[in-house]
Amino acid sequence: MAVIPPGTAASDEAGHSVGYTVDSGVAVLELRRPSAGNALDESLRSGLLAAVRRVAGDGDPVRSVLLTAQGRNFCVGQDLKEHAEALERGPEQAFAVVRDEYNPLVEALHALRLPVVVAIEGACVGAGLGLALCADLRIASAGARFSTAFTGIGLAADSGLSLSLSQAVGPSRAAALLLLGDRFDAGSAERWGLVHRVVPDGQATDEGLALARRLATGPTSAYGEVKALLRDAAAGAGLSAVLEREAAAQERLGAGRDHRAAVRSFLAKEKPSFEGR
Repeated sequence: MAVIPPGTAASDEAGHSVGYTVDSGVAVLELRRPSAGNALDESLRSGLLAAVRRVAGDGDPVRSVLLTAQGRNFCVGQDLKEHAEALERGPEQAFAVVRDEYNPLVEALHALRLPVVVAIEGACVGAGLGLALCADLRIASAGARFSTAFTGIGLAADSGLSLSLSQAVGPSRAAALLLLGDRFDAGSAERWGLVHRVVPDGQATDEGLALARRLATGPTSAYGEVKALLRDAAAGAGLSAVLEREAAAQERLGAGRDHRAAVRSFLAKEKPSFEGR
């Protein structure tokens, strides 16, 4: 199991936090509420949003992101005890959290131009699955288990799952997973393309950190352009628009240092070194 240094915490108001450290160009964001399966209460939600915004503002030292968690579970979703207490005060207050907290968090994760890797051990459920699907690459342990879970408590979906799950596994399978709420394992997730790689239990963070470090040494600017092009395509951009945006992206990258240096390295039969410019 990888040992993430304590670093700084984005929030500790409820005795738990979201860790933030930078390791070899990788911003490691760690959910730290293991005793509750990293259930998302206000402290964890606000802490994670603060950490993501910090990534966006930290500049050159950060070139990729790893989202991971302490304990046996990645994230069991919304803290239902907190939710039940909010329901007692009124449904409007209970569900304001979706627009006010979950939506900004998902949008902030999607807006990152850096590559994002998530390491999943144990349960990845509900809004936890929504967070995992904000990443570009997902590493899951063999014992990881997944579920949308929402209809099991009489709800639909949030955290962008209606879109991200359809993009990950296709609309037909997404409909079945959202309607039925059936649990599925890491092997199924890998076959369906929902996770990038399955590793032995206890190794997801190690493997995720290794992958994030590899990305941190790569052409960061090119990764950002790739992410933007994929978002445009997912949003339904037509072929002509995609072709024009690809051409514009290539022109921007071609004016930078990395492309020219990499071409020289290729011709000299040397390994390129990327600065992210």
